[in-house]
Amino acid sequence: MRDAGTIRVLLVDDHKSLLWGLTKLIDGERPQMEVVGAASTRAEALALAVEKQPDIVLLDIDLGDEGDTLDFLPDLLRETNARVLMLTGVRDRAVHDRAVELGARGVLLKDESAEVIVKAVEKVHGGEYWLDRAATGRVLDRKANEAQNKKSAQPPGIDELTPAELHVIEEVVRQASKTSKEIAESMNMSVKTLNNHLTKIYSKLGVKNRFDLFIYALKHGLGKLS
Repeated sequence: MRDAGTIRVLLVDDHKSLLWGLTKLIDGERPQMEVVGAASTRAEALALAVEKQPDIVLLDIDLGDEGDTLDFLPDLLRETNARVLMLTGVRDRAVHDRAVELGARGVLLKDESAEVIVKAVEKVHGGEYWLDRAATGRVLDRKANEAQNKKSAQPPGIDELTPAELHVIEEVVRQASKTSKEIAESMNMSVKTLNNHLTKIYSKLGVKNRFDLFIYALKHGLGKLS
């Protein structure tokens, strides 16, 4: 029976020893999190994602003979509501950035400690991105340039924003690389209050998360990078 409080994790890697180790690590955190499936091919990953509907997918960027999984990532995301955290042994910044641009919530190096892996799963499950500040800056800068190069009419929803919500959007854009806790502290409010504002903003503007809000805000002139 599914425990609503347990983070359900799907593992995708072509190295059985790594799958074994990650399974032991994740299942060792029960009831906080558990492994609901393990796959070593794209077909297995897609089938398990559809069947198990995990909360988090730890997806190896390189599946050996099947090549990298970046072109497979959009297909996986269409079939599940899971948040995908990429696994890799490669420290190529361009590859990491591309993964996030395609929808991954972050990139996790395979040689990270058990503590870091567990923390990454928790953070991504909580709606955050697992990226260092430099990577966040690179991706956001690229998205900002793309958004600012596109002209569009003001869509419905913006007129419904309150002055307080507009201020929150401005701060989210200005402090894009910071955590929700850091932004809340800078605005002298609790994380809960900030999240309440963001929930209302997401609903009014039809966006899903802070990353989408950042792009939306820059595209429609609702905030500026610091």
